[in-house]
Amino acid sequence: MSRAKSGTRRRSAKKKARAKKAAPAKKAAPAREAGAKDAVRTEVRALVHGPSYMTFEDTVADFPMQHINTRPPHVSYTPWHLLEHMRIAQRDILEYIEDRNYRLPNWPDDYWPKPDAQADEAMWKKTVADFLQDRAALEKIAANPKVALGSALPYARQHTLIRELLIVSEHNTYHIGEFAILRQVMGTWPARRRS
Repeated sequence: MSRAKSGTRRRSAKKKARAKKAAPAKKAAPAREAGAKDAVRTEVRALVHGPSYMTFEDTVADFPMQHINTRPPHVSYTPWHLLEHMRIAQRDILEYIEDRNYRLPNWPDDYWPKPDAQADEAMWKKTVADFLQDRAALEKIAANPKVALGSALPYARQHTLIRELLIVSEHNTYHIGEFAILRQVMGTWPARRRS
């Protein structure tokens, strides 16, 4: 066998070996892409759950029931009004995502309790429980790999699922911070947190 033929065969064998090594890399790309999509989905779900530095549960824990209807200085609503507003707004987004017969509530009247509305302990607990239940439903939507986060809502094509989930996240995070500040102003944090 001549050197030329032998060299050609070696080059040809090397090309085939490189081609075999390259083929699995092409198959691995979708796995990396799926992993990236899962990472984005995980982050969106975490954002819907709320800020990691202070959760909804942290802000409402041990709230003194005698102050749920107290208006903080220079504030036109009570702690319960604020939580009920969070619950209503979050529920509105959940219905917008899921209900093809969704009807837009009137702003601001349908997003807040009446200014003179008062709650008792049972109503407070129901507001908190309903908020957590709806948040869990939104987290389940965010975690569902069968639903594309960037897909348009079937009956509201101008908006995407991820847009709605991020609106919930931003709104809740804003008001969680606000609620924490109101507690500080009102002196309603437990003694162990007041430092």
